[in-house]
Formats: sequence, structure tokens, C-alpha cells
Amino acid sequence: MPLYPEELIEEIRSRNDVVTVIGARVKLTRRGANYFACCPFHNENTPSFCVSPAKQMYYCFGCGAGGNVLSFLMQYENISFQDALSELAARAGISLPEREMSQAEKQQENLRMRLLNLNGEAARYYYYQLRDPAGKSGLEYFNRRGLSPETMQRFGLGYAAEGYEGLYRYLKQKGFSDEEIKAAALARFAEGKKPRDYFYQRVMFPILDRSSRVIGFGGRILGKGEPKYLNTPETAVFDKGRNLYGLHLARQSRRPYFLLCEGYMDVIALHQAGFDCAVATLGTALTGGQVLLFKRLGKPVILCYDSDGAGVEAALRAIPRLRSGGVECRVLSLEEHKDPDEFIVHKGAEAFEERIREAENAFLFQSDVWRKSYNMADPAGRTAFHRKLAEELTGFTEELERENYIQAICSRHQIAPAHLKGLINGVGNRRYQEDIPPPALDDILPATPGRGREKGPAGLLAAARLLLNWAALSPLAEGQIRAILRETDMPQENYRQLYRLIVEGKTGEPLQPGALLSRLVEDGEMNQLAAEVFSYSFSETLSPGEKSRLLSENLRRLRQAALQAALRSNTDPAAAGSLVKEMAGIRALQIPESDI
Repeated sequence: MPLYPEELIEEIRSRNDVVTVIGARVKLTRRGANYFACCPFHNENTPSFCVSPAKQMYYCFGCGAGGNVLSFLMQYENISFQDALSELAARAGISLPEREMSQAEKQQENLRMRLLNLNGEAARYYYYQLRDPAGKSGLEYFNRRGLSPETMQRFGLGYAAEGYEGLYRYLKQKGFSDEEIKAAALARFAEGKKPRDYFYQRVMFPILDRSSRVIGFGGRILGKGEPKYLNTPETAVFDKGRNLYGLHLARQSRRPYFLLCEGYMDVIALHQAGFDCAVATLGTALTGGQVLLFKRLGKPVILCYDSDGAGVEAALRAIPRLRSGGVECRVLSLEEHKDPDEFIVHKGAEAFEERIREAENAFLFQSDVWRKSYNMADPAGRTAFHRKLAEELTGFTEELERENYIQAICSRHQIAPAHLKGLINGVGNRRYQEDIPPPALDDILPATPGRGREKGPAGLLAAARLLLNWAALSPLAEGQIRAILRETDMPQENYRQLYRLIVEGKTGEPLQPGALLSRLVEDGEMNQLAAEVFSYSFSETLSPGEKSRLLSENLRRLRQAALQAALRSNTDPAAAGSLVKEMAGIRALQIPESDI
């Protein structure tokens, strides 16, 4: 963690509301005191990602991701603590004092700069190879695809020759080390063998970041072989999930939208035809990091995916990601042609411009695709389709927006609005109950008729999390907590470490979870444990007496397990006798209602 005073870090954190910061990146829906969304860190269909304004933290009940506003920025935007703190400080109008970078930070920054320089040299090598006699087949390929010399130059297109070490030798002559070339993933190194270029016999597409620096490459094979397209693996400067091909050019476009494609050639063909707002993903489905790029640039997205089945499936995956990220989305029809490149070749720019004007609302596009999977001639099939529409429409939480979509869907699919609204109300009520995760204490409630209790080590860990939650959020001071709950009651070292942090911070007031999480933001395991502990909350239906019984029973479980473990490892008869005597009094352990 950077050498900044804890007081400064806490001031920056406290002046950045977690709901506001996360809500600018993820579409949140308020439910009671908290906000929910589909988790941005794993794929899911129903919201399990909870943001608590009272606790100034978030927690996903599905994948366990959690923390405060700092850890969210670090995880969501894949940035360091220093960068997250700097961004939040600027947002709050706070100036961070200048500080010296640590030796490790200097080494990391030096490596990044060397890799960027190395990639730049590799791009120059490929560029000139394309224009060398050895690159004749690559140049012929681009000419066949109808690319002009100006377009090839604008995108820095190149060629990796058939030899296995041409780039490697070139980079060595430029003074780069084997370690740097390996870190940039531009050559393969195997023990006992000569280094071999990562790309060969491929036309090359340099991938640039928003600052027009080369961060990686895509290569298409000429002739037979697999894979057809090969991308640079992840490196210190290349994260394919947080970059878009062509964005360095498209972000300067005056067009009020982005065209999102699947392939490099689609982007290049569209730019050459005058559509300079085209970008493409980098060999993967659309990611949350790429959605964030669109969100920041503030323009809607028109999907221009291939018209085949795979392209439709890709669009169906991309649409909810864009919608949940707050990015407006439409879908362009490429009917009669497979992809944008083929469309431009056969129909031209004017026809493509017309298709842009006719681009369809993304939800209406989805509804047409869903309809095809049901037998609409069968009453049961029609009913199932209508239920599918109702389930999806519950995702529109704003009443006016939902009403507009209901009217559009009913008109499009000949459905009586009253019938669809009835389905939506039924589905919505059921999903509202399902989407709100059950109280996190359910797995450690006392055994009751018809309800078991988690047993064994997992049960002890759940009991420990409950007691740590109580210790943090109770009105008791440090000494009072220690008199009831002991560090030795904790079943694992990381739980004991969290116990110490919680108890040492107690002053007779509930702790602020968001503040304590700042101290753990760079310790992934501890941060996740603390987030899970702080995510717990008692059901509003529990009376003070029931809360007291719940806490007391789990305290007794922890104490008994700790004493039994101490007995098994103790060889001193006198000490063992003391432990046995203490165990006999466990039943009397009780946390008063006034201490909750």
C-alpha cells in the first residue's frame, strides 16, 4: 500500500459514496436499504451483487467478491491501489502529496515502458516486412481484400515472414533482452531449443491502446493451419478484455455512436468506407472492461456482429452486458451477407448507412430471436414465450421505460397488454423474493423443527463469521468485546487476524466496514473474508431475544471447539483440569440483549 497516512486514505474513501461510484459503472436497482445488480465479476442471470450505502461496501452472494469503493475500482478497472486512490482523490477534489515510487514500482514501470518500446519496434519490423519481397504473399492478401495503401498505413498492417527467428534477431540487435522479449510474448522459449518467433507466416494487425501505443498483435495465418487468428497472450501491457481494436481511431470520430464488430478486417473495411467509429473485441466475447470504455466515452453502441448463428449468439451475450453497464445499444442487420466487410464489398457505403439508420432496438431484436425457439402454433409454446418476455421485462425497473417496452413488445408480437402485465406482476413478485439473497445468517441459525444446521468445520467458520460481524457492529468497546469473545475462539489464523483488527478498532461505537476494508484492500484473502463477514445482517423478523440466543449458541459452539482442541494438544494434567472445568461452564455463556 502507498505510503499515505490512513487518515488521508479514509478521507478520500469517505468522500466517494460507494453507490455513486459503482452506479456510474453498473446499473443498480434499489431494493429496501440496499442496491442490487447482476455481478460485474462473474456471469449470472439474477442479481446477487449487493451494494450497501450504510456500510459503504459491496458483496456478491454468488462469487464472494466484495470490498469498499477502493477495491471495487481496483477489481473492475484492473488498476493498482495507487491508481484507484488517485482517481478517487481527483473525484473528491483532494490533492495527493507527491511521493517517491518504491523500487518495485520503479521496476514495474520501467518494464512497462520497455515492453511498449519493444512492441513499437516489432510493429515497425512487421510493417517493413509487408513491403519487402519476403512479404509479397501478405501484400497480395490485403490487396485482394480491397485495402488501399493509405488504409494499410493507417492501421500499421504488417507481415510475419515464414522464418522462425527473424523478429527475435531484429529485437536482439535493438538491445532487448530475452527476458523482455519473453515478457512481451513475441517469441517462444523452450529449454534446449532456439527461441522462435511467436508469429510467423501471418498478416499482422498491431493493436493500439487509447494513447496510440502498440500493446499487442493479432495475426491471421496465410494458407492452411490453426488457429486462423492468433493474438498476443496477456502481458504487463496487453489485457484483451480491457481494450478494443481500432479504438485509438474511433474515439476521435464525430459520429454519435460506435459500431462494434467481431473482426479486425470488419473494422478496417468500415473505416476505409468512411465509418471511422468502428471497433472490435479482441477474440473474446464482450467484457465488462470493454463496456466501461464505451460508458466513459458516452456514446451508444450499434452491434455489427456476423449474421450467422454464432454472431447472433454473441449479440445475445453482449446486449445484457451493455444494458447493465448503462450503455444504449442497437443491432444492425447484415441480412444477405455474413459480415460488415462482405456487406461493404457487395452493397457499398450508402447501403450500410441505410442499415445504420434502420438499426433495431436491442430488446426487440432479442425478442425476435427468443420467439424462434418456441412453437408459436402450440398454445403451450406461445405461453412459454410470453413468460420469457415477462421475465426479461422485469429487468426494466423504471416504470415509464418498462411501460414503453411493454407497449412495443405487445404490438410486435400481438399480445394483449393486460395479459402481459399480469404475467410481469407475477414473475416480478417471485423474482423480487428470489433475487434478494436470503439473510446470510440462514446457514448458522439454531436448529429448529424441519431445519438443520451446518455442522463440522464449515459450521464453525460460519459461527465465527457471525460473531465477528457482531463484534464489529455492536455498541461495545474493546474491553467488553474481549470479555465475551476471545481471539482463541477463532478457528483459523485469518479469522484471528480479522478479530484483532476489529477489536483493536472498537471505541464503543459500531465500526464502519468501508473504513476497515481500506486496510485490507491489497490482501485479497483477508479482504474477501472481511467483506463476507460485514455482508451479514440479521433478519428484521428476529426479536432481540432471538438474536441473543443465536449469538450465544454460536459462541458456545466456538468456545467448545477451541477448548476441545486445546485439550487434545495439552499434556499438562493441571492445565487439562482447568480446561475441563472451563468446559463445564460453557452452557452458562450468554450474550445479553443489551450488548447486541
